[in-house]
Amino acid sequence: MLKAQDLTLAYDKAIIIEALGLTIPAGKITALVGPNGCGKSTLLRGLARLLKPRGGAVLLNGQDIHRLPTRELAKQIGILPQGPVAPEGLTVRELVAQGRYPHQSWFQQWAADDEVAVAKALEIIGMAALADRPVDALSGGQRQRAWIAMTLAQETNIILLDEPTTFLDLAHQIEVLHLLERLNREEGRTIVMVVHDLNHATRHAQHIVALRNGCIVASGDPRNVVTPTLLREVFGVDADVVPDPRTGLPLCLPYGLTHGQDVETTLRVNRR
Repeated sequence: MLKAQDLTLAYDKAIIIEALGLTIPAGKITALVGPNGCGKSTLLRGLARLLKPRGGAVLLNGQDIHRLPTRELAKQIGILPQGPVAPEGLTVRELVAQGRYPHQSWFQQWAADDEVAVAKALEIIGMAALADRPVDALSGGQRQRAWIAMTLAQETNIILLDEPTTFLDLAHQIEVLHLLERLNREEGRTIVMVVHDLNHATRHAQHIVALRNGCIVASGDPRNVVTPTLLREVFGVDADVVPDPRTGLPLCLPYGLTHGQDVETTLRVNRR
Protein backbone atom coordinates (compact mmCIF):
# COMPACT_ATOMS: atom_id res chain seq x y z
CA MET A 1 0.00 0.00 0.00
CA LEU A 2 1.43 3.34 -1.12
CA LYS A 3 -0.11 6.44 0.40
CA ALA A 4 0.49 10.20 0.47
CA GLN A 5 -0.53 11.83 3.74
CA ASP A 6 -0.88 15.64 3.91
CA LEU A 7 1.93 15.72 1.35
CA THR A 8 3.52 19.05 0.42
CA LEU A 9 6.13 19.15 -2.35
CA ALA A 10 8.08 22.16 -3.60
CA TYR A 11 11.01 23.32 -5.70
CA ASP A 12 12.86 26.05 -3.81
CA LYS A 13 10.10 28.47 -2.75
CA ALA A 14 7.53 27.30 -5.29
CA ILE A 15 4.99 24.96 -3.69
CA ILE A 16 3.63 22.55 -6.31
CA ILE A 17 1.65 20.09 -4.15
CA GLU A 18 0.15 21.17 -0.83
CA ALA A 19 -1.39 18.99 1.91
CA LEU A 20 -2.38 16.32 -0.59
CA GLY A 21 -3.90 13.01 0.47
CA LEU A 22 -3.84 10.02 -1.87
CA THR A 23 -4.01 6.24 -1.61
CA ILE A 24 -2.74 4.15 -4.54
CA PRO A 25 -4.90 1.03 -4.98
CA ALA A 26 -2.79 -2.11 -4.71
CA GLY A 27 -2.75 -4.42 -7.72
CA LYS A 28 -4.20 -1.86 -10.13
CA ILE A 29 -2.99 0.53 -12.81
CA THR A 30 -3.41 4.14 -11.67
CA ALA A 31 -3.12 6.98 -14.17
CA LEU A 32 -2.22 10.52 -13.05
CA VAL A 33 -3.80 12.98 -15.49
CA GLY A 34 -4.14 16.73 -15.80
CA PRO A 35 -2.88 19.75 -17.76
CA ASN A 36 0.78 20.65 -18.12
CA GLY A 37 2.25 21.99 -14.89
CA CYS A 38 -0.48 20.60 -12.66
CA GLY A 39 1.97 18.58 -10.51
CA LYS A 40 1.69 15.07 -11.99
CA SER A 41 5.42 14.44 -12.39
CA THR A 42 6.18 16.20 -9.11
CA LEU A 43 3.74 13.92 -7.30
CA LEU A 44 5.31 10.85 -8.93
CA ARG A 45 8.78 12.04 -7.85
CA GLY A 46 7.48 12.46 -4.32
CA LEU A 47 6.02 8.95 -4.28
CA ALA A 48 9.39 7.60 -5.48
CA ARG A 49 11.42 9.50 -2.85
CA LEU A 50 13.17 11.54 -5.53
CA LEU A 51 11.82 14.71 -3.94
CA LYS A 52 11.82 15.32 -0.20
CA PRO A 53 8.50 16.56 1.22
CA ARG A 54 8.19 20.02 2.74
CA GLY A 55 5.38 18.59 4.82
CA GLY A 56 3.47 15.37 5.37
CA ALA A 57 4.79 11.98 4.31
CA VAL A 58 4.65 9.17 1.78
CA LEU A 59 3.85 5.88 3.48
CA LEU A 60 4.64 2.39 2.18
CA ASN A 61 2.76 -0.23 4.17
CA GLY A 62 2.45 2.33 6.96
CA GLN A 63 6.15 3.28 7.03
CA ASP A 64 7.55 6.66 6.01
CA ILE A 65 9.62 5.96 2.89
CA HIS A 66 12.21 8.54 3.98
CA ARG A 67 12.94 6.41 7.03
CA LEU A 68 13.54 3.25 5.00
CA PRO A 69 17.06 2.25 3.90
CA THR A 70 17.59 3.11 0.22
CA ARG A 71 18.33 -0.48 -0.77
CA GLU A 72 15.22 -1.74 1.03
CA LEU A 73 12.99 0.84 -0.69
CA ALA A 74 14.50 -0.04 -4.08
CA LYS A 75 13.38 -3.63 -3.54
CA GLN A 76 9.79 -2.43 -3.22
CA ILE A 77 9.41 0.55 -5.58
CA GLY A 78 10.84 0.86 -9.09
CA ILE A 79 10.68 4.08 -11.10
CA LEU A 80 11.13 4.81 -14.79
CA PRO A 81 11.67 8.55 -15.29
CA GLN A 82 10.73 10.42 -18.45
CA GLY A 83 13.19 10.09 -21.33
CA PRO A 84 15.91 7.95 -19.70
CA VAL A 85 19.21 7.70 -21.60
CA ALA A 86 21.54 4.71 -21.53
CA PRO A 87 25.34 5.05 -21.83
CA GLU A 88 26.55 4.60 -25.40
CA GLY A 89 27.23 0.99 -26.32
CA LEU A 90 25.38 -0.52 -23.34
CA THR A 91 23.56 -3.70 -24.38
CA VAL A 92 19.99 -4.55 -23.49
CA ARG A 93 21.15 -7.30 -21.13
CA GLU A 94 23.56 -4.93 -19.38
CA LEU A 95 20.82 -2.31 -18.98
CA VAL A 96 18.36 -4.82 -17.54
CA ALA A 97 21.06 -6.09 -15.17
CA GLN A 98 21.19 -2.60 -13.61
CA GLY A 99 17.88 -3.44 -11.95
CA ARG A 100 19.57 -6.11 -9.82
CA TYR A 101 21.81 -3.70 -7.90
CA PRO A 102 19.42 -3.32 -4.92
CA HIS A 103 19.66 -7.08 -4.38
CA GLN A 104 23.45 -7.12 -4.21
CA SER A 105 25.87 -6.19 -1.45
CA TRP A 106 29.56 -6.29 -0.59
CA PHE A 107 29.03 -9.85 0.59
CA GLN A 108 26.81 -11.04 -2.27
CA GLN A 109 27.65 -9.92 -5.77
CA TRP A 110 26.12 -11.28 -8.98
CA ALA A 111 24.42 -14.63 -8.29
CA ALA A 112 22.23 -17.22 -9.98
CA ASP A 113 19.08 -15.41 -8.75
CA ASP A 114 20.20 -12.28 -10.59
CA GLU A 115 20.73 -14.20 -13.81
CA VAL A 116 17.27 -15.75 -13.53
CA ALA A 117 15.62 -12.37 -12.83
CA VAL A 118 17.28 -10.73 -15.87
CA ALA A 119 16.34 -13.63 -18.16
CA LYS A 120 12.75 -13.56 -16.90
CA ALA A 121 12.44 -9.79 -17.44
CA LEU A 122 13.76 -10.11 -21.00
CA GLU A 123 11.33 -12.93 -21.68
CA ILE A 124 8.33 -11.03 -20.31
CA ILE A 125 8.94 -8.05 -22.57
CA GLY A 126 9.74 -10.27 -25.56
CA MET A 127 13.31 -9.07 -26.04
CA ALA A 128 15.41 -12.12 -25.22
CA ALA A 129 16.52 -12.31 -28.86
CA LEU A 130 17.77 -8.69 -28.65
CA ALA A 131 19.61 -9.08 -25.35
CA ASP A 132 23.06 -8.49 -26.87
CA ARG A 133 22.03 -5.56 -29.07
CA PRO A 134 23.13 -2.03 -28.03
CA VAL A 135 20.28 -0.03 -26.53
CA ASP A 136 21.05 2.93 -28.81
CA ALA A 137 20.48 0.68 -31.85
CA LEU A 138 16.87 -0.08 -30.88
CA SER A 139 13.65 1.55 -32.03
CA GLY A 140 11.85 3.89 -29.65
CA GLY A 141 9.36 1.26 -28.56
CA GLN A 142 12.08 -1.34 -28.07
CA ARG A 143 14.14 1.08 -25.96
CA GLN A 144 11.16 1.82 -23.74
CA ARG A 145 10.50 -1.89 -23.32
CA ALA A 146 14.16 -2.43 -22.37
CA TRP A 147 13.91 0.23 -19.65
CA ILE A 148 10.71 -1.35 -18.37
CA ALA A 149 12.54 -4.69 -18.27
CA MET A 150 15.15 -3.08 -16.02
CA THR A 151 12.44 -2.15 -13.52
CA LEU A 152 11.03 -5.69 -13.78
CA ALA A 153 14.43 -7.19 -12.98
CA GLN A 154 14.34 -5.04 -9.85
CA GLU A 155 11.43 -7.30 -8.79
CA THR A 156 9.38 -4.60 -7.08
CA ASN A 157 5.66 -4.87 -6.47
CA ILE A 158 5.18 -1.19 -7.36
CA ILE A 159 6.32 0.43 -10.63
CA LEU A 160 6.14 4.21 -11.20
CA LEU A 161 6.41 5.56 -14.76
CA ASP A 162 6.58 9.17 -15.89
CA GLU A 163 4.92 9.49 -19.30
CA PRO A 164 6.03 6.06 -20.60
CA THR A 165 4.67 6.76 -24.12
CA THR A 166 6.26 10.20 -24.66
CA PHE A 167 7.98 10.62 -28.05
CA LEU A 168 6.65 7.25 -29.28
CA ASP A 169 4.53 6.87 -32.39
CA LEU A 170 1.03 5.44 -32.10
CA ALA A 171 2.04 1.81 -32.69
CA HIS A 172 4.78 1.97 -30.05
CA GLN A 173 2.45 3.73 -27.59
CA ILE A 174 -0.02 0.87 -27.89
CA GLU A 175 2.81 -1.65 -27.58
CA VAL A 176 4.05 -0.17 -24.30
CA LEU A 177 0.56 0.27 -22.81
CA HIS A 178 -0.40 -3.32 -23.65
CA LEU A 179 2.82 -4.48 -21.99
CA LEU A 180 1.95 -2.58 -18.80
CA GLU A 181 -1.55 -4.07 -18.84
CA ARG A 182 -0.06 -7.55 -19.12
CA LEU A 183 2.37 -6.92 -16.26
CA ASN A 184 -0.51 -5.81 -14.09
CA ARG A 185 -2.77 -8.67 -15.10
CA GLU A 186 -0.27 -11.54 -15.09
CA GLU A 187 2.34 -10.35 -12.58
CA GLY A 188 0.00 -8.48 -10.22
CA ARG A 189 2.23 -5.38 -10.26
CA THR A 190 0.83 -2.11 -8.92
CA ILE A 191 1.52 0.48 -11.63
CA VAL A 192 1.30 4.26 -11.36
CA MET A 193 1.87 6.23 -14.56
CA VAL A 194 1.70 9.85 -15.62
CA VAL A 195 -0.37 10.00 -18.83
CA HIS A 196 -1.11 12.94 -21.14
CA ASP A 197 -3.67 11.21 -23.38
CA LEU A 198 -6.88 10.92 -21.36
CA ASN A 199 -8.26 8.23 -23.68
CA HIS A 200 -5.16 6.12 -23.03
CA ALA A 201 -5.77 6.57 -19.31
CA THR A 202 -9.42 5.52 -19.45
CA ARG A 203 -8.69 2.47 -21.60
CA HIS A 204 -5.60 1.15 -19.80
CA ALA A 205 -6.01 2.20 -16.13
CA GLN A 206 -8.52 0.97 -13.58
CA HIS A 207 -8.03 4.03 -11.37
CA ILE A 208 -7.64 7.67 -12.42
CA VAL A 209 -6.40 10.63 -10.39
CA ALA A 210 -7.13 14.00 -12.03
CA LEU A 211 -5.06 16.97 -10.85
CA ARG A 212 -5.07 20.69 -11.45
CA ASN A 213 -2.83 23.29 -9.78
CA GLY A 214 -1.45 20.68 -7.37
CA CYS A 215 -4.91 19.61 -6.16
CA ILE A 216 -6.81 16.38 -6.73
CA VAL A 217 -10.06 17.32 -8.44
CA ALA A 218 -11.38 13.77 -8.74
CA SER A 219 -10.20 10.17 -8.39
CA GLY A 220 -11.65 6.71 -8.84
CA ASP A 221 -12.96 4.40 -11.54
CA PRO A 222 -12.74 6.00 -15.03
CA ARG A 223 -16.50 5.50 -15.48
CA ASN A 224 -17.17 7.75 -12.51
CA VAL A 225 -14.34 10.25 -12.95
CA VAL A 226 -14.23 11.09 -16.66
CA THR A 227 -17.19 13.36 -17.39
CA PRO A 228 -17.78 16.52 -19.45
CA THR A 229 -17.77 18.50 -16.18
CA LEU A 230 -14.35 17.15 -15.22
CA LEU A 231 -12.94 17.98 -18.65
CA ARG A 232 -14.14 21.57 -18.27
CA GLU A 233 -12.82 21.91 -14.71
CA VAL A 234 -9.45 20.21 -15.20
CA PHE A 235 -8.51 20.70 -18.84
CA GLY A 236 -10.59 23.73 -19.80
CA VAL A 237 -12.16 22.00 -22.80
CA ASP A 238 -15.69 21.23 -23.91
CA ALA A 239 -16.05 17.59 -24.88
CA ASP A 240 -18.53 14.82 -25.41
CA VAL A 241 -17.91 11.69 -23.33
CA VAL A 242 -19.35 8.59 -24.97
CA PRO A 243 -18.94 4.85 -24.34
CA ASP A 244 -16.00 3.33 -26.19
CA PRO A 245 -17.60 0.97 -28.76
CA ARG A 246 -15.07 -1.77 -27.88
CA THR A 247 -14.79 -1.51 -24.10
CA GLY A 248 -17.74 0.58 -22.91
CA LEU A 249 -15.27 2.81 -21.07
CA PRO A 250 -15.45 6.62 -21.38
CA LEU A 251 -14.18 7.99 -24.68
CA CYS A 252 -13.44 11.74 -24.78
CA LEU A 253 -14.24 13.73 -27.92
CA PRO A 254 -13.13 17.36 -27.39
CA TYR A 255 -14.77 19.98 -29.60
CA GLY A 256 -13.75 23.33 -28.11
CA LEU A 257 -12.24 25.40 -25.32
CA THR A 258 -14.32 26.59 -22.39
CA HIS A 259 -14.87 30.30 -21.80
CA GLY A 260 -15.64 31.95 -18.48
CA GLN A 261 -15.25 28.73 -16.49
CA ASP A 262 -14.43 29.66 -12.90
CA VAL A 263 -11.94 26.85 -12.38
CA GLU A 264 -10.19 28.47 -9.41
CA THR A 265 -13.45 28.67 -7.45
CA THR A 266 -14.07 24.99 -8.12
CA LEU A 267 -10.56 24.10 -6.93
CA ARG A 268 -10.92 26.14 -3.75
CA VAL A 269 -14.17 24.33 -2.93
CA ASN A 270 -12.60 20.93 -3.64
CA ARG A 271 -9.54 21.82 -1.55
CA ARG A 272 -11.76 22.53 1.47
